[in-house]
Amino acid sequence: MYRLQASHITATPPCLPNPRTDPTLRNVSAPDPIAALLDKQEIHELVLRYCRGIDRFDRPAVEACFHPDATDTHGSFTGTITEFIDWAFRLLERYDSTMHLVANQLITLSGDRAVTETYGIAYHRSSDPDPRRNLTVGFRYIDLMERRDDRVWRIAERVATTEWVTAPAEGNQWPIPADSAVGVRSTEDPIHQFLARLDPST
Repeated sequence: MYRLQASHITATPPCLPNPRTDPTLRNVSAPDPIAALLDKQEIHELVLRYCRGIDRFDRPAVEACFHPDATDTHGSFTGTITEFIDWAFRLLERYDSTMHLVANQLITLSGDRAVTETYGIAYHRSSDPDPRRNLTVGFRYIDLMERRDDRVWRIAERVATTEWVTAPAEGNQWPIPADSAVGVRSTEDPIHQFLARLDPST
């Protein structure tokens, strides 16, 4: 067994400077890691609420994710957020259902602004056999987020990039069983029923 001898013990290394006691560091402010985590969680949930709003055909929920003067570049569309939502909901009417799944996400904070890069996959299903009505798209949302006077994070500018597109071969879709619970593109969807059961005072 190895024994530590006195000759092996060296002087205690100097401690790192303490910003509370070192006068040279008293005016140096460091980012609050807890606040940063809370900001990132709020931004992450904002992107999730956007996806839910699109898939549930809930226009007010989508509108709430953006600042009123926001812009969106999305596929062939570029314009104001009001114009984008009008355009998007016209396109959504072509499909029986959609599902937006988000995956990798990087959030870079800078005060009351943040840049968010979100990878995702969007599935589109229609009773129309046209492949353009039944496709899966790999995308990224590149967002400039801002927290303004109301202290709520919202999207100020978005560029949605298309990474790849695929469509199923004829006959490759499996019908949903008639007795299966299904998503509904309205407030009749089960998520709204569950949310209504929460006590808003808690």
